[in-house]
Amino acid sequence: MHELAVTRSILKIVLEHTEKNRSSRVRTIFLKIGELRNLEEDWIQRYFDQISKGSPAENAKIHVTQVPVVFICKLCKKEFSAAFREDTKILCPHCNGFEYDLLSGREFIIEKVEVE
Repeated sequence: MHELAVTRSILKIVLEHTEKNRSSRVRTIFLKIGELRNLEEDWIQRYFDQISKGSPAENAKIHVTQVPVVFICKLCKKEFSAAFREDTKILCPHCNGFEYDLLSGREFIIEKVEVE
């Protein structure tokens, strides 16, 4: 159900953009979504198809670019990617450090909206 709430937010923002720019129809919505968001493109599209019926966004296609999870090690200052699972301890592959900051992977951005 998380995808439904997110999809409602997308539709609201897109319709506000469409109205503001006096566009008649939304063709494509480009999203950047971090892997940690755990959102499925197929489900977002399905929900969007349902809730956008009768609106200028009806039949719009959603394209998602996945943003990988990237950390920066606090010890050696090197960046690294890792598959993030709550049951797994993440270590820096360069120095085996376990203190790091998240650089990317939680993004949720409406990057571009194509309208007519």
